[in-house]
Formats: sequence, C-alpha cells, structure tokens
Amino acid sequence: MLTKRAFLRAFAAAGVLAAAILPAAAEKITVTDIIGRKVEVEAPVRKIILGEGRQMYFVAALDKDDPFKRVVGWRDDLGKADPENYKAYLARYPQIAKLPTFGGMKEGAFDVEQAIALKPDVLFMNIEAKVASDEAKLVEKLASVGIPVVYVDFREKPFEHTEPSMRLIGKLFGKEQVAEDFIKYRAEQIALVTDRLAKAGDLKRPLVMVERAGGYSDDCCMSFGNENFGKMVEFAGGRNLATPLIPGTFGTINPERIVADNPDIVIVTGSSWDGYVPGGNWVGLGAGADMTEARRKLANLMKRPAFAQTAAVKNGRVHGIWHQFYNSPYQFVAIQQIAKWQHPELFKDVDPDATMKVLHERFLPLPYEPGLWVSLEAAK
Repeated sequence: MLTKRAFLRAFAAAGVLAAAILPAAAEKITVTDIIGRKVEVEAPVRKIILGEGRQMYFVAALDKDDPFKRVVGWRDDLGKADPENYKAYLARYPQIAKLPTFGGMKEGAFDVEQAIALKPDVLFMNIEAKVASDEAKLVEKLASVGIPVVYVDFREKPFEHTEPSMRLIGKLFGKEQVAEDFIKYRAEQIALVTDRLAKAGDLKRPLVMVERAGGYSDDCCMSFGNENFGKMVEFAGGRNLATPLIPGTFGTINPERIVADNPDIVIVTGSSWDGYVPGGNWVGLGAGADMTEARRKLANLMKRPAFAQTAAVKNGRVHGIWHQFYNSPYQFVAIQQIAKWQHPELFKDVDPDATMKVLHERFLPLPYEPGLWVSLEAAK
C-alpha cells in the first residue's frame, strides 16, 4: 500500500513524464514580421498555409523529420517552378497530392474562403505579394476570424531578410535552435568566400551579366540590380553589370547595353519550367537535371545578338545556375559556385556540391542530387 507521500511523489513523476512526452502547449506570442508588423500568433503553430509552395524550402529546413506535418494548404507553384523537388517530396510524402492548393495572390487567384475553412494558426506570405494582399484586404479579412498573416522574405532583399525570416519562423515552429544552427552554417559558408576575398587584397573583379530566367520568354534580357543574384555576384568578388542600371531588385537590360559593356562572364538562371512554358528555351536546371540538355540550351541562348560576340562567350566563361536559389535560404551555396567561376584559382579547393550535400544531410529530408549548375567550354 502506497503511503500518501509516496503517492504524491509518484503522481508528480508521472506529471513530469507526461509533460516530456506531450507537445508544448500553444500560447499567444507576439512576433514582428519582416515588414515590421506586430502579429499575435498562437505558437508553436500546428496548422499553416503557405502563400507560396516554394516556402517549403524553409519549412523543410526546420521540420526535417516531417516537413508537411503542419501544412494544411499551399500555393500550387512548387510543381510548376521546381518539378524535380516536388516529385521527390511526392515520392516520399504521397499525402501531399491531396493538400488543398491556392492560386497566387498577385494573380487574384487566392481563395480566402478556402483559407478560412482550413482554420490555420498562421498564413505565411512573401513580401512581394503585399500590394496585392492589401488591395484584397487579405489581412483584415483573415484577422476578422482570428487567422494571422505573417510576411517573410527570401527574394526581394535576401541578404537583409533571410536571417530574421528564419528566426521568426523558428520561433513560430518552436524550432529556435534549429533556426540558429541553420543561420550559423549559412554565415560560415558565406564567410568562406568573403574572408578569402578580403585577404586576397586588390583582385581584378570580372564584369558579370546575370540573365534572369533566360529563354523563359523571347524578351532579352531580365536581370538583377543590387540585390539577390546581383549581390551574390558582388559577394563572390565580381561586378554586377546591372547594378548601376536597375534601381531595384529586378529589371531589364537593353541588349545593346550588354554588347557595349562586353561582360567577362555570363550567368543564366534556369529551372525546369514545362509547367509554365512547355518546350521553352529556358535552361532546365534542378536536382537530377539532364546536364547535356541544359548545356545545349545554354549554348543556344548564347547565339543571341546580345551575347554572341562577348568576351564571356569567346573565353568560355558562360554558366547556368538553378533559378530557385533566388527565392530560398540556400543562396549561400550559389555564392560559393559563383566565386569559383569568377576566381577559379582562389577558390579551387571550395566545393559547392559538398556544401549542398552537408546542407541536405544536416537540415533537409531529401538526399542531395546534383544538377544545379552547368558551364560551357570556350569557343573553338
């Protein structure tokens, strides 16, 4: 027969064990999102809607064990913009085929009533959708039924917003330490490039033309200003041709300007966009991509008048890189690859494939498959 004191000890021990087994109870917390809004959210969140399917890039990095356990709905873009990753996730998590999908906010195709019916704890939106969200009064409509909207950014100003976005999401997921571990790894891998450049002193910085989504349309040529891939070029020891020409993150360069400036290096971003432009001239890069076909398409793009006579083409300094680095917290790997292209001797021992492999092993639920970059040889 248990004494009263023994019973109380046993009861207390059982309570401690139950607390260790059960998930942390949700509580209201106030967070500041990337545009400076104070938002009250019940956290850790258990049900989320992704305003863009490619937000899985950060969700997977925090919820490696089960990246879809919180997702109750998402935008339908991952399968169209990054079909290789979508197929890999689908093979491992077949239940995602039944997830409710949404159209884009900017296209006016986001179904607010469907979002309300799913009763999420939070809706994540990218800041590029804010103007459309404001016009549709999305925040107000969802707030009226107790659903908060949190803005994040890995695209418009990724060098300013990636770390705070990861910390914000980590706090909402109850995965603060995982977020900090990711941030630390990212910073170390960027420093591997920037520290070496600083020690190298007065290097000649090549002039680089980055064509955004080359071949996606017949127009020439979309590019990046002093952000995103434009800033990756600068971080990696190059000069971005478009920085003085494009005031914001994205814009267009006149083909005649490319001819006149005669870039030393050309980098084209690409992905497998059959879901958007079937049979297009885009360079199909992504996990497990066909490198022979990607190289063929890249070579064809360099036959256009804007590029054909440039030093980059003549000297075989033409490269393609996975477009989705521009919209994910993985952009630090792109910096390493661009550094190798811009200063091959200085970074000959740096292995971006190994960096990407470690990223997958430590933080992501899928194994790494090469296919994220490709290069042309010098003209004979």
